Amino acid sequence: MAEVSLKHIYKVYPNGTKAVNDFNMHIEDKEFIVFVGPSGCGKSTTLRMIAGLEDVSAGELKIGDLIVNDVEPKDRDIAMVFQNYALYPHMTVYDNIAFGLRLKKLPREEIHKRVVEAADILGITEYLNKKPKEMSGGQRQRVALGRAIVREPKVMLLDEPLSNLDAKLRTQMRAEISKLHNRLQTTFIYVTHDQIEAMTMGTRIVVMKNGFVQQIDTPKNLYNYPENKFVASFIGTPQMNFFEGTLEKEGDDVNICFADCGVRITVPYSALYKAQPRYLDGKAAVYIGLRAEDISIAEADGRAVIKVAVSHKEELGNETLVYGTIKPEGEYAEGAVGIVFKDVSGRDIKAGDVLDVALRLERLHLFDKETEMSVLPRIPEYNYLDCEVKGGRLEFAGAELALPEACRCADGKYQLLLPTDAITPEGALKAEAADCEEINGVKLVALNIGGRRIYAVNLDAAVGKAVSFGIDFKKITLTADGESVVAPMPVENEIDCRFVKRKAVVTGEVNGKTKSRKVVRVGFEAEGAFFEASDAAVQKIFAALGIKKPLTAKFKLVCGVYDLAVAESGIAARVEGLVSYGAEKFLRCSVGGRDIYIAADKEYCGDIYLAPDFEKTGVVETERDIKII
Repeated sequence: MAEVSLKHIYKVYPNGTKAVNDFNMHIEDKEFIVFVGPSGCGKSTTLRMIAGLEDVSAGELKIGDLIVNDVEPKDRDIAMVFQNYALYPHMTVYDNIAFGLRLKKLPREEIHKRVVEAADILGITEYLNKKPKEMSGGQRQRVALGRAIVREPKVMLLDEPLSNLDAKLRTQMRAEISKLHNRLQTTFIYVTHDQIEAMTMGTRIVVMKNGFVQQIDTPKNLYNYPENKFVASFIGTPQMNFFEGTLEKEGDDVNICFADCGVRITVPYSALYKAQPRYLDGKAAVYIGLRAEDISIAEADGRAVIKVAVSHKEELGNETLVYGTIKPEGEYAEGAVGIVFKDVSGRDIKAGDVLDVALRLERLHLFDKETEMSVLPRIPEYNYLDCEVKGGRLEFAGAELALPEACRCADGKYQLLLPTDAITPEGALKAEAADCEEINGVKLVALNIGGRRIYAVNLDAAVGKAVSFGIDFKKITLTADGESVVAPMPVENEIDCRFVKRKAVVTGEVNGKTKSRKVVRVGFEAEGAFFEASDAAVQKIFAALGIKKPLTAKFKLVCGVYDLAVAESGIAARVEGLVSYGAEKFLRCSVGGRDIYIAADKEYCGDIYLAPDFEKTGVVETERDIKII
């Protein structure tokens, strides 16, 4: 049994095509992970990199405690089930299952025991003496599974194993594979393009598109809280309804206007607390999303009722899929805004009918039209608050705090962008916890303060109880008329680098005599200035680059503010000033004209040297724009 860790995994082909871009995931022991997405999204390529059938272009791949980037497939302690079964046609079922064990030269008794046990688990004992051509597709797939499980691998890899089966067999085999996972208690990684397989089998699902991970979450959360329009459209049958529109706040309500048909409905503002203010001005274009089951025939008119002209229907037994168009006058017209919903009332619906249809507004999804990211994220990144600065003090939602020196600005009215992770558990501010939710290990707390709701992450709070909190001013933004007045302090510094070779003279004592010799040392050049680093640091980056001529590579060192320190030698920098955020102080330095921030315990002036902590420093290869460490 084993965990699988993928850190900054890339697959870049010689022609420059990126099949997988910056894949990051930690797979827990005994998890059932499903990679899903359309053809060409990179899911099978990622699986093949885990298996060792494809080289990893950059990043770190671990199975258990072992880094396997350069480990042969046979030594990774994995087993793989292929789409085409890959059975030997001239061998019996018994011999196909036993083949891998014989290569390992296990004792005959042990081989027999494992084969019989696997056949019993999979229900193919009676077929052990048959050949693959004498069996159905479902039976052959069980043989392929048997050949994998007898190896007792740490990780089972399955690449679209059910795609060649008919619908009935796929349903049956889904259940069988899920039972097998529960019985074996082994880590499963499964690839499919079928969302039903993904939703019914996976403990977590990885949704991919064009080589990028779109979202990693449980089936339920993917369905209820899609992070972008692609995930929302890919997960769920029939596909989610999408309408173009705008949102406009009016008092305690928000008016939702459907752009193409002129329909207008009203939502309480409390349902859209997480939305950024710029989406509520009546101008920003959004996609309005509603699933078919969140739309139903209305029994009575209300503010969330629209008229739909029925074009056709699909009878599915216990429910009916109704297709139609939204028109203010309720008349069917070609090219009008389409809509599909599920009806379970059993009423006789005919083409041409005009129906009053109710929308479950609490199930509304909203996406930015340009970025297609959710306007209502499950875990919001920011709180957006109107505020005022008076005499160096910040006032918002009835609260008042002294601004640190680095955040001082002219008196006036501003908008405060307060990150959810900038709300700290210690401080003088008071609020009431209105709601608490655990989301993928993150605790999201809704706070009521001065009649306004704000969100915080990982704050210790209980619903209905008073909470004390503070603000990490390093992370806030103050804007006026759309222009940033106070910006967050950068948490990472990027420094352009390359390898250089330098000749040096080393003097030492040999047999009691002082001797000098010439050596060539590899160091770094940062913004035109040479600095040395340990051989271990150089070799670490050499290995990570994974190219034939690493000395010619250009890259960036990515250093956090706490990962750079003032030293006697290193990267040449000039001190520009000391920035204070409450009790914390940071040096603002210039390296090649670029601002660099580091944590400082005292003041410095003039020229200094900065030494990176290479155990914590990241590296980005400039040419391919991939993070390699």
